[in-house]
Amino acid sequence: MRTRALISVAGAIAATFIVSACSGLNLNREQNIRNTGDSANRQTQKVETVMLTIRHTQVKDTQKKRLAMLQEVVKATEAKVPGLSITLDGVEDKVNRFEKLRSEMAAGNPPEIFDLFGGTDTKDYVKADRLLDLTPILGELGLMDKFYSFEEFTVDGKIYGIPMAGYVEGLYYNKKLLAQAQIAPPRTWEELLAAAAAFKAKKVTPFAVAAKDSWVINMMSNTMWVRTAGSDTIEGILDGSKKWTDANVVDAFEKYHLLVKNGYFQEGSLALSYAEQQNKFSSGEAAFMFDGSWANTPLLDPEKSAIVHDVGFMSFPSMGGPGDGYINGGWSNAYGFSKKVTPAQLVAIKEFIRQMYNEPMQKRQLIEEGMPPAMKLQDTSNVNPLITQILTVFADSKGAFPAFDSRIQTKVREKLERGMQELIGGRTNPASLMSEIQKQQEASNKEETHTR
Repeated sequence: MRTRALISVAGAIAATFIVSACSGLNLNREQNIRNTGDSANRQTQKVETVMLTIRHTQVKDTQKKRLAMLQEVVKATEAKVPGLSITLDGVEDKVNRFEKLRSEMAAGNPPEIFDLFGGTDTKDYVKADRLLDLTPILGELGLMDKFYSFEEFTVDGKIYGIPMAGYVEGLYYNKKLLAQAQIAPPRTWEELLAAAAAFKAKKVTPFAVAAKDSWVINMMSNTMWVRTAGSDTIEGILDGSKKWTDANVVDAFEKYHLLVKNGYFQEGSLALSYAEQQNKFSSGEAAFMFDGSWANTPLLDPEKSAIVHDVGFMSFPSMGGPGDGYINGGWSNAYGFSKKVTPAQLVAIKEFIRQMYNEPMQKRQLIEEGMPPAMKLQDTSNVNPLITQILTVFADSKGAFPAFDSRIQTKVREKLERGMQELIGGRTNPASLMSEIQKQQEASNKEETHTR
């Protein structure tokens, strides 16, 4: 990889004070008194206070290391900018994205720095004129060519978010359980079904799944409909050239429903939060778990995981469709910045960017947290074998596609999330669900067309 280390630039202001001597004892005494007073005034003169708030989502117990790194960046930034005081405001990720930040953006009073999701979220906030254009700042700081991609934060050729790290979604598997059952990591849908049946027969949970947090369900279903219908499915659904009711889309949901009907999911999944999915897998009680690379932290923590040395990662098995070989991955989580900042706050923001986005910090995220870097690193040594495997799977994929909820309209996403919970609960079937989703899609597409 081609990388240049980011070098922080710091400056110091030196002031020289020269006292002109005057003739005569009285004049000297008067001048000395005046000089003493001026010196005292200068010593007591306060530096202008600059206030910044950073909205972050590092609030879970599994994110303590990530929070510690952010705190170090804050401390370093404050040290570089006289008078700067930064407040950290921690909010759970989903609450920040779908509730708090959204209402703040509507009111026009977001924090100066905040966690920002790419795609539709970024486009909506740019349309509302809430985001700071970072294009000139990235150029000024020499960062423009040091990232893998700004695609999800680029609107009309301007960049509005700086990715913190990448992500990859795929199938984690327990190497020890598979070896004991003499099962190889499945390469096809049929092999995955056979493996799930074998584990169920052994009274081992095939898939750790928690469905109370509805977004969790749609990670795997998103990849499945890409497998059966193609990596351009969401774009086609948005422009009307494809439909949720197309046979190859419905096929993915039929296959998902088969996993449900066969009892391959974690028992009581509808009542379980996302953390319970990870707990089930990290305790060694489940053979598979579909999740994102952000799950690496708890899986590799010996205090929380019983399978630290037994975790493998693979792309979801092929399903015989045009999307086989593609993987859900990219750089969709970033820091965004409010357009409504003062010149002094802008200076502080630039320093924050310097301290946050550099080779040492990105390397720490990779080593300590297993977060795929957003920046092109020169040194990727001493990386955990699981992280190396994930990065290799990502690199070897046919191509990457973004998570559907970064592109699809809010009402469609919400309806699909509720519908998938109903599917798991036995209150609907794939054909009926897709028919309802398509109706909402058409309404949302029409509404979007009228507001352009």
